[in-house]
Amino acid sequence: QVQLVESGGGLVQPGGSLRLSCAASGSIPSGNVMGWYRQAPGKERELVAVITMGGISNYADSVKGRFTISRVTYQNTVYLQMNSVKPEDTAAYYCNIHWTRARDTYDYWGQGTQVTVSS
Repeated sequence: QVQLVESGGGLVQPGGSLRLSCAASGSIPSGNVMGWYRQAPGKERELVAVITMGGISNYADSVKGRFTISRVTYQNTVYLQMNSVKPEDTAAYYCNIHWTRARDTYDYWGQGTQVTVSS
């Protein structure tokens, strides 16, 4: 059993900041990748940012320079610092943990936290 619990979503004004948190628990190997994805109504879920256990990160072009992903490896905890937010950032944000073992791929998701950017 792997469980991910998210927090930090809410209503924020354009240009403001928000910080999302996600804590994963259960039987999780140390060699994992954690990340944030988002989904707006009528759209497919898209990658926002991911980070390896070694601290190597990757971002969607739309958030580069505005968002920062970080993690606490020992706690399997990941954060998303969102600065200079725009209305187009409005979406449900989902935390993800991923790893590959032998032939198998493992993906687990958080419950989602809503971020709404509006004045």
